[in-house]
Amino acid sequence: MQEHLYFLGIGGTLMGSLALLAKDLGFEVSGSDGKIYAPMSDLLAAADITVYEGFNPTHLEPAPDLVIVGNASLPRGSEAIEYVLNQGLRYSSGAQWLGDTILHDRWVIAVAGTHGKTTTASMVAWILDYAGMAPGFLIGGAPANFTASARLGETPFFVVEADEYDTSYFDRRSKFVHYRPRTTILNNLEYDHADIFADLAAIQAQFHLLLRTIPSEGLIVAPSESEAVNEVLNAGCWTPVARVGQKAGKRKGDQDNGEHWSYRSVKGDNSRFTVLLNDEDQGEICWALLGEHNKTNALNAIAAARHAGVQPAVAIEALSDFRGVKRRMEVIYASERTVVYDDFAHHPTAIRTTLQGLRAQYSQDEIIAVIEPRTHTMSLGALRNELTTCCAAADRVIWFRGENIKWDLHEIAEHCVVPAKIVDNIDKLVSQLVNEPPDSNGRKRHVVIMSNGAFGGIYQLLAEALEQQG
Repeated sequence: MQEHLYFLGIGGTLMGSLALLAKDLGFEVSGSDGKIYAPMSDLLAAADITVYEGFNPTHLEPAPDLVIVGNASLPRGSEAIEYVLNQGLRYSSGAQWLGDTILHDRWVIAVAGTHGKTTTASMVAWILDYAGMAPGFLIGGAPANFTASARLGETPFFVVEADEYDTSYFDRRSKFVHYRPRTTILNNLEYDHADIFADLAAIQAQFHLLLRTIPSEGLIVAPSESEAVNEVLNAGCWTPVARVGQKAGKRKGDQDNGEHWSYRSVKGDNSRFTVLLNDEDQGEICWALLGEHNKTNALNAIAAARHAGVQPAVAIEALSDFRGVKRRMEVIYASERTVVYDDFAHHPTAIRTTLQGLRAQYSQDEIIAVIEPRTHTMSLGALRNELTTCCAAADRVIWFRGENIKWDLHEIAEHCVVPAKIVDNIDKLVSQLVNEPPDSNGRKRHVVIMSNGAFGGIYQLLAEALEQQG
């Protein structure tokens, strides 16, 4: 008889993907959540997974063999959690189940850091796939080079986006401590998740727990110049470290292995750059991705893939065919006059680097940033000072005040380094954007919609309105 797994919070990116992997492994799978939206709702339905909206104790009768608990909106006191505990049902967190069931005998390549995890993990998975290594992967987004965000794979290699958010109501450690990677990318490290971390030091403590799980025959790929990352490494590191960035230098206390990855831009062409290992030319990448941050993401991916056995030349060839990730500067409307992008912005630094990349590519065009600061960190106002400057590369910014915002956005608008205004109604915002007069200098307009959520459906509403306008 099939073992039955029940996923509490099945509609989330991680939990839904885990449910799909469990189904592929042969488990009987069902689960529940609040309102579940596409594409996850469609993926679960296509996999013939029973999904309940809301929670009713009858969903857990007869009792499943294991309840897998997500961390979103499932605290102590919630009806589902109290039922599981009172009935004495076996339970585990999603991250722990992933580590124990799928990752325990795999060569895990984990991508951690404040920014760029989804894009970098997608790059690594694509490089390995391009090289014929058929990896498994679990990515918190939709890589354009694949038809799904998760798969089991056919070889020992498994690429996982390693999130620092806490595991569940009963396990306050970061999810990534359960993954036990052999190859680890530390993209960067900044303060984030103000709802669960008091300060940067609290996040660094979790990253050091991750370091303690990496074998001495593994590899850590880390930035050349990041004080926050270096502090984590210097607290104790037992694994060789490959460095990535435009600067290098031996650091006291860490385990630099002598590898230093950097790039050389091609003057006048932001779509091309040369990859360097210890200042030796490895080849040139030509792609459509914008921004210096994506070049660094590429170096991280190439270094990690090399540790798994892929030659840099093959990795470079693969990345020249890398098509990005949905909701990462994804073009959702384009005409001769206007281009609209959907970008998954979650932190002021991500906003800054994305807009800088667009400005570098279109130096003379008009750029309008439309931002919903809806992450826990931004909605609580923890990074409000950074928000006033992160839009400097845009001509102007529109801040959207959603219902979850806990502070007065007018403070940001008043101190913003570019002209700013606040809107609190989606229909009004769409109308305003559609009826914007042409730029007085005849410049092409780039509208970047930045949010980590559905943003009231603005993406489809705006694209349809602009199409109708012609």
